[in-house]
Amino acid sequence: MAQSSTAVAQRGEDAEWKGKLALPPKDTRIRTEDVTATKGCQFEDYFLKRELLMGIFEKGFEAPSPIQEEAIPIALAGRDILARAKNGTGKTAAFCIPVLERIDPSKNEIQALLLVPTRELALQTAQVCKELGKYLGIDVVVTTGGTSLKDDIMRFHSSVHVVVATPGRILDLAQKNVAKLGTCKVLVMDEADKLLSEDFQKIVEELISQLPEERQIMLFSATFPVTVKQFKEKFLKKQYVINLMDELTLKGVTQYYAFVEEKQKVHCLNTLFSKLSINQSIIFCNSVNRVELLAKKITELGYSCFYIHAKMLQSHRNRVFHDFRNGHCRNLVSSDLFTRGIDIQSVNVVINFDFPKNSETYLHRVGRSGRFGHLGLAVNLITYDDRLNLYKIEQELGTEIKAIPPQIEERLYCS
Repeated sequence: MAQSSTAVAQRGEDAEWKGKLALPPKDTRIRTEDVTATKGCQFEDYFLKRELLMGIFEKGFEAPSPIQEEAIPIALAGRDILARAKNGTGKTAAFCIPVLERIDPSKNEIQALLLVPTRELALQTAQVCKELGKYLGIDVVVTTGGTSLKDDIMRFHSSVHVVVATPGRILDLAQKNVAKLGTCKVLVMDEADKLLSEDFQKIVEELISQLPEERQIMLFSATFPVTVKQFKEKFLKKQYVINLMDELTLKGVTQYYAFVEEKQKVHCLNTLFSKLSINQSIIFCNSVNRVELLAKKITELGYSCFYIHAKMLQSHRNRVFHDFRNGHCRNLVSSDLFTRGIDIQSVNVVINFDFPKNSETYLHRVGRSGRFGHLGLAVNLITYDDRLNLYKIEQELGTEIKAIPPQIEERLYCS
């Protein structure tokens, strides 16, 4: 269809001011095809508001990734979406951009709810929204459990257009009639498989009952178990399915295992620290106690180390997350709290000090490295008791986890 002269002129102006923006230095690191195999679209092709484009380019986004190319135009059309794409391929912007485009800042009402399973992910998603919508005059509020309910109530008395929340807290505010969801026509569920687990599903369905009849629901995740299929059939009308997951594991992550006895694990970890070129690493344990004990051991070995788990005070968790993200520490020991959607692109090594029990947990852990198509390394410390689990996860994910060689080439995980 021919474009009007006004639209063409607008594009020319946009290109001109885009060139004048003080953009971050261009990222020249090697990237894998799960973010580079695009159709060649540009953000300007979606006829987004000029102010939104300014936020997109100022954040350093040059062109849409595959999931953004697929999701943005469908979301802008108001369709329900079920989107499956790999960790670290740009899912957050794939829903934030169309959500922000469709907000009317002149209306002082909640127009979109972005639901996430963890507090850290809520803070991170809200930050992306605020940065992308910097020039739009849109008010984004983040509300999670573990923070002052009184402060949240005060925030909702001011202007609110977009809410980023964990399920329990926003339902509490909705039931108190503080967060009025009757005008909220867009619901996004990030890490949807977790939000539809037994922990959250009833809360999510209660929230949906408070939304208007005419609404748009978008589900994003890397894995979609049976619970998602049941939810889809119940709540999504004529949904558009996006599946960019021909294979489950990230292309850019090299995976190894080291066969050890339990008592050898700390020594093995020390050897890895001395041999690997670690930019930042996340080391996963299967319990809170082991997280704290291992962090103490790593510090005693002379390496900088933080730890994070769900039983810590929220203020402490926020500080650890913020400081690690800003590069104040090289290593972070974590429980599975930290596997969901946390995007720290400088993490190039993930170590499973304790091997996970299932393939979904493994996938989400490993996905903390190799963010947005960059290269990463995953090393799994395997005991005799883990051997069958290793085989099962390889089969379920259709991948091969190889025995660790004496030397690991830097080109495999250092872009």
